[in-house]
Amino acid sequence: MAKTTTRGRGSGSGTRRTITAAARAAAKRAERGNSEPGLTATDEAVPRRLETRDAGRTVLVEPPKHGWDDPPEPSPESFEEEDAQQEEGEPGPITPPRATRRRLLTAVLCVLLVAGLVAAAVLGRRYRQGEAAEQARGQALAAAQQAAPVVLSYDYRHLSRDFTAAGTRLTGHFRDEYRKTTTTVVGPTARKYHGIVKATVATPTSGPPAASVISASADRAVVLLFVNQLTTSTQVSGPRLDLNRVRMTLTHTSDGWKVSAVDAL
Repeated sequence: MAKTTTRGRGSGSGTRRTITAAARAAAKRAERGNSEPGLTATDEAVPRRLETRDAGRTVLVEPPKHGWDDPPEPSPESFEEEDAQQEEGEPGPITPPRATRRRLLTAVLCVLLVAGLVAAAVLGRRYRQGEAAEQARGQALAAAQQAAPVVLSYDYRHLSRDFTAAGTRLTGHFRDEYRKTTTTVVGPTARKYHGIVKATVATPTSGPPAASVISASADRAVVLLFVNQLTTSTQVSGPRLDLNRVRMTLTHTSDGWKVSAVDAL
């Protein structure tokens, strides 16, 4: 086993050489790996030849010709530079790639577009329904004013013609009910007493007929009418005028607006 020695450049120089960091590390590994006592390394003893054992092998470390010089002490600035480099190398906050941001923006725009289209469709549908209802009001009112005199009038001298004309203004269950009533009740009574009923929609002194729409949709409307009925028969001494209020329900069919119900108020 090699012993550590010191060597100077000349006698009487008084200078001492110290081992480098590598030699020190080698000496320490040798101390840990060598089971034989007596191997030490000091600043005052420069080893001539060191033996280290690494995995069963002996490594000889030869000192340089002029001895070893101590490495320079690290300055505080070097540590600051190293810390700055580490800070610069640290990953910053993770930000989504540009493609991801574009996809997110595209998705948001698509949602807004769909919402806008749905809102436009709803508003458009309501607008069309409002227009249809407004159009239905005028059509149903005109149909009611035309139907009232026909449906509510008859003459015993031509009942079949009158009832047939009235039937063309009716629809649904009310048409069947009207046919049954005129056949079993109104017709026989009118023939027996020579009954004549003439109905007209009341008209103020100045202005349109006394009729108005209560409610209306695209296919159904309810109209209130003031109807005057002038009746003559053998049961009364002279003409009798009845002032009636009639609520008439109309339904839109393929043949136009038809009366589906009549209620006397």
